[in-house]
Amino acid sequence: MVLTLFVTVPVVVALAIAGDLDVTTGTVVAGAAPLVYATIGETITEKAGVVNLSLDGSLLLSAMAGFGAAYLTESVIVGFLAAAAASGLIALIIAYAGIDLRLNQIAVGFVLFLLASELSSLLGGPFVREPGPSVPKLEIPVLADIPFLGKAFFQHNLSIYGSFALIAVAYWFFYRTKPGLEMQAVGERPEAAFARGVSVRGMRYFYTILGGALVGIGGAAFSLDQKFGWSEGHVRNYGWIALAVVIFGGWHPIRVALGCYLFGALQVVALKLQPVFPGLSQVLPILPFPTMILTLVVINRPGFRALGDRFASLRKFLASEPPAALGTNFEQQ
Repeated sequence: MVLTLFVTVPVVVALAIAGDLDVTTGTVVAGAAPLVYATIGETITEKAGVVNLSLDGSLLLSAMAGFGAAYLTESVIVGFLAAAAASGLIALIIAYAGIDLRLNQIAVGFVLFLLASELSSLLGGPFVREPGPSVPKLEIPVLADIPFLGKAFFQHNLSIYGSFALIAVAYWFFYRTKPGLEMQAVGERPEAAFARGVSVRGMRYFYTILGGALVGIGGAAFSLDQKFGWSEGHVRNYGWIALAVVIFGGWHPIRVALGCYLFGALQVVALKLQPVFPGLSQVLPILPFPTMILTLVVINRPGFRALGDRFASLRKFLASEPPAALGTNFEQQ
């Protein structure tokens, strides 16, 4: 969290200098929404002890499936449902391979990433650059007229409002409900959770599929809201960023969401700098990707983590450790 603020403050200052801070903030919030769905989904999956490494392919396949279904039915609702189903199916395969077949989840996820990526290209051919439906804008009365906050947060659509709700619901569920605490117990100490009557196998299946479905919703949010259509590979590499943001955020839904907004802000800054540095126009659009990875590397350095040991008050704000049983097999007797 401390490093997030350290990086975010200069970014916000740069956005303020660029002018129209309320509009620019709204752009950041809107642009980060698909990533919020994907990262919260992966956080849920990993909190239950399963690693879904297929995210980049799942986002590509769900973005294609979401747009294709919406294009054929002229319904964005059908598009979102199709995207959730496509990514949820990938997650189901990972759950079955890791939980029942006891295969290496990392290896299975990587293979499925390749498979989903190729499927998106193969099946998405008829939809490339075709005009199609998109999520309609829905301003919230009264709130949309509030100075600054109105333009920044309340002049969007249901897809973006849903990302706000998801962050709040995920935090409440993780830390304020018994099922949320049981989910975390399954990812931390599955033996202890099983001894207390929790179905480790059933919960890992459920939360892996649920997390995968949320990743799919993120894919549909890309093609039906942010990028308005489908073209081969148009959300490539966002899945890897989502995986990095989950680690960056310490598997905490609020910090994960802040990581998404930071990445969105970096993208806006890179876009606004293109007219200023025309010679770097080919480099600036990809700059947020290595910048985010570099930030991840810094916060995982031993010296940075040691701050939590030296200053107990900072411990909860720094990146936390992954779930203790993440990626491990558990044989339920």
